[in-house]
Amino acid sequence: MSQIALRAATQVDGAFLADMVLEAATWRPGAARSRHEVISDPDHSRYLAGWMRPSDAGFIATAGGQPIGAAWYRMLPRTDPGFGYVGTGVPELIIGVRPIWRSHGVGRVLLQALCEHAGERGYGRISLSVERGNFARTLYRSEGFAVVRSGIGRDTMVKRLS
Repeated sequence: MSQIALRAATQVDGAFLADMVLEAATWRPGAARSRHEVISDPDHSRYLAGWMRPSDAGFIATAGGQPIGAAWYRMLPRTDPGFGYVGTGVPELIIGVRPIWRSHGVGRVLLQALCEHAGERGYGRISLSVERGNFARTLYRSEGFAVVRSGIGRDTMVKRLS
C-alpha cells in the first residue's frame, strides 16, 4: 500500500468519478454495459450530475500518479433518492476501484478516509447500497456498516460515525 496515495476529489474529477460509477455498476463478470448507458441512466447519473456541489466530498486513490479508485458522498433529496438513501441529512457513499486494484486495500483506505471526513463534518451516519452478490459487502461489514433495509437483490447499509 505504500505506492497508493490519496487526495481530495475536485471538480475536475467528474470524468473519473463517472468511470468509477461504471465500475460499481458493472462489478459482476458478464455485467458489461457501455459507459454511456450507465452514466445516462438516472439511477446512476444522480451520483455525478452537477459534481461538485457544496455538500459533495470525496477522495481519489492514485498509484504512480494515475487514478485507480474513488469514494465520494452526496446529499440526495427525498424527491430523487439514490439506491442507498435513508433520510435527509445522511450522505450516501459511492465507491469504485479499477478491477486490477481490487483486493489490494484500496477500497478500505478510501472508505476509511471518506467516513472519517464525513464524521469530521458533523454527519452522524453515512449510507450506501450494495448488491447481495458483491464481494465488497465483506469490506463494508468489517468497517462497521450494517444492513438497515433489504430490497430486491440489494441492501442498504449504514454506518454510525463518531
